[in-house]
Amino acid sequence: MNITVRTVDANLLIALHALLEERNLTHAGARLHMSQPAMSGALTRLRAHFDDPLLVRSGRDFQLTELAERLRPVVAEAVQSAQALLGEARAFEPDKATRCFTVSLSEYAMTVLARPLIRALQEQAPGCSVSFDTLPAARADFESYLTRRDLVIGPLGFDFPGDRQPIFTDELVCLVARDHPRLVDGALTLDDLREMPHAVAEFAAAGPVKRPLEVLAERYGLAERTVQVTVTSLLTLPYAITGTELCAFVPYRLARRCMDILDLAVAQTPVPAVQITEAAHWHPRRVDDPAGRWLRALLHSVAVGLEDAG
Repeated sequence: MNITVRTVDANLLIALHALLEERNLTHAGARLHMSQPAMSGALTRLRAHFDDPLLVRSGRDFQLTELAERLRPVVAEAVQSAQALLGEARAFEPDKATRCFTVSLSEYAMTVLARPLIRALQEQAPGCSVSFDTLPAARADFESYLTRRDLVIGPLGFDFPGDRQPIFTDELVCLVARDHPRLVDGALTLDDLREMPHAVAEFAAAGPVKRPLEVLAERYGLAERTVQVTVTSLLTLPYAITGTELCAFVPYRLARRCMDILDLAVAQTPVPAVQITEAAHWHPRRVDDPAGRWLRALLHSVAVGLEDAG
């Protein structure tokens, strides 16, 4: 079948673009401010036009058909060209806009960014909103995931696709119970770290790439340390070790938020501090999107404030 979209009327083209990007009737409708029945009607017309279901249910989610996958880049290019031709790519006016931005990030990045970003958005674009969700569990379809988000925030060093912009830096510190029996004058030795049980966070989205902490652990003979607890979120690490003899390496911005609440302390160790950088990633197709450029500039100003405060 020829996958030309020239004969699709403009309204259906926009609906098709939203459906192919969101892969969900409700989300596509919210993106276009359309009711679910209206979105369902548009999908029915599109299915008739292409003689293809386009979206097929798989459990609770929808998957794109083979034709829909082939249509995605063609439709995206057509919509981008139409917006440029009709002047919809004019400068973004935050004080008048009503856009909902979609941002994916880890729970840790959420604790750092959510409050200053929301405050800045309320001050500069009061009619806009932001929808946060967590990073995908696996990297297999990460590029496709990136096309459906304004920004994805994750650490540098894992070769995520797309363009990127560093946001804030942090360093990993060793966190233990404040009354840990091995803590002497606020410090632990290498032997302590080798013999103590550890709690670690593992991220499927990072793929096979070794994290900086793992590289440093190998260098200091800690590769064979005893890992007694494994979690999938940095945010849960402090809660996993409180009241125990475990230790965990967590970002300092996170550690300082929970030390007093959980009765924990940062232990000095012979292992050099591991620097980490969180960055915003976006699909190349969003480079020239005026709203996207404004959001990235807003995030940059938030980042400057974070680094100054840090």
